[in-house]
Amino acid sequence: MPELPEVETVCRGLRPVLEGHKITEVRKNRPDLRFPIPENFVSVLQGARVEHIGRRAKYILMRLDNGWNIGWHLGMSGRMVIDDITRPEEKHDHIVIANDEGKAVFFCDPRRFGYVFTVAEDEIEDCKHFAHLGPEPLGNAFHADYLEQALKGRKTPIKNALLDQRIVVGLGNIYVCEALYYAGIHPETPSKNLKRTHIDTLLPIIQDVLNKAIAAGGSSLKDYVQASGELGYFQHQFAVYGQEGEKCPNCSCDKSVERIVQSGRSSFYCPETQLRL
Repeated sequence: MPELPEVETVCRGLRPVLEGHKITEVRKNRPDLRFPIPENFVSVLQGARVEHIGRRAKYILMRLDNGWNIGWHLGMSGRMVIDDITRPEEKHDHIVIANDEGKAVFFCDPRRFGYVFTVAEDEIEDCKHFAHLGPEPLGNAFHADYLEQALKGRKTPIKNALLDQRIVVGLGNIYVCEALYYAGIHPETPSKNLKRTHIDTLLPIIQDVLNKAIAAGGSSLKDYVQASGELGYFQHQFAVYGQEGEKCPNCSCDKSVERIVQSGRSSFYCPETQLRL
């Protein structure tokens, strides 16, 4: 599942093609993806000008000049491919939108776990997709005071807490594993056991890991590609994620990266440097 850096990378790839451009053609090649495609999807997009391509959590938000937004979730295999509108459609190109310069964005999703929705500009914060979400990890609302209060009294393992989109959005399994490694915190540590000094260390590390992943173009895992078609390459920088049995990259211990399962997800960590608090 794409995480924040992957979605941000797609947004950055889409902006030069869509922002400021009029949508001249919309093709909807099936009635549903993970959920039914909204009935007003085509009518909202057709003829509208795209004012901004943004991101909220793991969603792409396309703001239009007619007061509507188009939301996209990439799911597990969804990707945006940019090409000329004359490009022949492929089997899993479920949605195609073209701009006034003949460029098109093809939404391809073989597994159809992605979805789209429409939402009016003045209803974004209260819509079902966003109403429950916590702050953005790279935004001003995500700071040490907030995180300290959010974790206070929680018995939930810190790994699970950071994956909770009500606490902080956009973080997934990969980057939480990486951040906890660099912070020296065991993923099974109860959230309530983190002291302020741990939080002061962890928070900027989370932001640094995300910023480095965004700068590297996101992570190329299975089906993910950038909107430009280029593969991301942050996976070559993983310290512990997917590295079970490999030597820990940034410590001198004789042990290797270990894997445990938490809530059905793999957690990778260094048994020597990541302490149980």
